[in-house]
Order: sequence, then structure tokens, then C-alpha cells
Amino acid sequence: MLDLLDCNGKKDIKSMTLEEVTAQMAALGEKSFRAKQLYDWMHVKLAEGFDDMSSLSIPLRQKLKENYSLTCLKVVDERVSQVDGTRKYLFGLEDGHVIESVWMQYHHGNSVCISSQVGCRMGCRFCASTLDGLERNLRPSEMLEQIYRIQSITGERVSNVVVMGSGEPMDNYDNVIRFLRLVSHEKGLNISQRSLTISTCGIVPGIRKFAEEGLAVTLALSLHAPNDEVRKTLMPVANSYKLQDVLEACHYYYEKTGRRLTFEYSLVRGVNDNLDEARALAKLIKDQHGHVNLIPVNPIKERDYVQSGQKAIQDFKNLLEKNGINVTIRREMGRDIGGACGQLRRSYKEASAAPQCTEGEG
Repeated sequence: MLDLLDCNGKKDIKSMTLEEVTAQMAALGEKSFRAKQLYDWMHVKLAEGFDDMSSLSIPLRQKLKENYSLTCLKVVDERVSQVDGTRKYLFGLEDGHVIESVWMQYHHGNSVCISSQVGCRMGCRFCASTLDGLERNLRPSEMLEQIYRIQSITGERVSNVVVMGSGEPMDNYDNVIRFLRLVSHEKGLNISQRSLTISTCGIVPGIRKFAEEGLAVTLALSLHAPNDEVRKTLMPVANSYKLQDVLEACHYYYEKTGRRLTFEYSLVRGVNDNLDEARALAKLIKDQHGHVNLIPVNPIKERDYVQSGQKAIQDFKNLLEKNGINVTIRREMGRDIGGACGQLRRSYKEASAAPQCTEGEG
């Protein structure tokens, strides 16, 4: 079992599986049905504290408070797009760190983009999440809570989850896998695994290990260039893993799971958006089972990258389609509220120093 402790050293019960919760209740001298009640309060009713769990006895609630933490994120900031209704949340963690999540409405349902780490150490040059490096990994409960709080706030069910916020999921592998199993558990929110997407910048061992988990999750690769040379200028991870090896791992994932891949490609003017690169991209992935998601890059003030023009984006798309590649242009969501990864968190950090964890929190 993972070291599932909060910043005060208490056991993080919301990160536990139903079987583990059952074992914890047995250790407290409680019957197994209490574990099912507790699990339901945490993952279906989305209780914010042990005292809200009215079907549990007062003595049991007291024992829970003494022995466990119940992770519940607090809203630090909320911004609502006046353009498309997208909501961006900045959540405070028990140790004073903040993370961000995005709620988006589509015709097929409500989608939430969550973070998997506080910050990121991957160093992708077009992403604000990585500017201050990695602070720490998120526990499964802290990933779940981004969904739970947003669902409680909006009053609407979340039907799709993308782990595309701050952080590299493969760099927090065990916690992310546990999160995926919890969020898709039939006794929890029971979100279909086919409605879950994990995005990676291309950590080959992680992709291959992920293929063996027996999950039906969609894998998205942050590709962003059709060759190693250009990719290295955008993504430091390309210095560790060659594109050929990354794509072989992606194909292995398809073979093991039958899940078509998504290739994320951020278009940066003058860097990776010319038609020669479109041809190279089409050639590179023609035998891969997946589609390309073109993303007009969201500029950040710390970099001089500029979004490609609409004609360049359309021409790039058209050339891919002529070469038999399935491609979409990502609809820009929340542009007026700093919708890109890491932007809201960074502006908050610049405006105020994060408090430290104090005794009694969590």
C-alpha cells in the first residue's frame, strides 16, 4: 500500500480502496457494513467532513477524526468564462499549496481537467505549470477531490475526466493508477474508464507499464513535433526518449488495450506549424491507431511563443486529412480566464506567498 499520509501524518482514508477501508474498520472493531457506509459518504454523497456522515454513530465518527484525515479541497479562486461558461478553480491543499482544475461543458457532457502534481518538472517550454518546477505529487484523494468539489459546486454530474492539468501523470504513477481505479469504481462515482484520459509527454517505461494495468483508459501523447530535433527545443523529455521509442510504446498500449490514441500537437507560429512538418507528422503516425488533436498554443508571458494564424492552422489540418489522418482542432475553452495549464496558479503565487502547513490541519 502507498504511503497515504497527509501533511500531519494522519492516514488518508479517501485514498483507500473499499477493501482497505473495510480492513481499517475491522481494526477499529467495526462491522464490514460500516466500511460500505463510509465509502458511500466519501465517494457518492461527497461528504466534506466526518461529522456530516449522519448514518455513522457519534463514537465511530470520533474515532475516524482521531485516526484519519478526510481530504476536502477548499476553493481559493473561481473564474467563469464570459465566452463559453468554462470554470477554472484554484484549490487550496492542507499544506498551503494550490492546484488548478477546469470544468468544461460540451454537448456530450461535462468534462473536468485535473492536475496530478503540484507543479511539474518536465520543463515543456510552452507550459506555465513547469516554470517553478515540481513541488510534490498529489495523493489519489487530492485528484478525486478536484472532481468531487466541482461536481458539488456546479450541481452537475461529471461524465469525462482528463488528467491534463499541472503535472506529468507518469511521474506520479502509483497515485494516478489508484485514482483511476477509485474514480471508476462501481461503488464510487463510477465514471466509465472509457471516459477517462491520461496525458503524458512520453515517458516510455511508464507508457509500457500502463499498458499492463488492464484499464480501458484513453492515452494521449503530447507530441508537438514530427521529429526529435524540433521536439527537443519544446520538450526536454525528448532528450531522454527518442520519438521512435515513444511511438513504439504507444503502439504497444494500443495492442494491449485496443484503445485508440490521441496525439496532442500544440501549434506554435514559426516553430512547428509549416506544411513540411505537417507532411512529416502524417508520415510519422500513419500506421498508428489514433487521431491528432491540434491545439492553438495558449501564450504565456514568460515565453515568446505565438499562436499560429487561423490559415496556418487550417492548412495544417487539411494536409493531415489529405494524408488520411483523423484530426480535430481543439476548441479553445476559457481563453479569457487563463485557461491554459498553470496560468492561474502562477498568478496566485506571484500575488501572495503560500502559507505553510500547521498542526491540526488536514
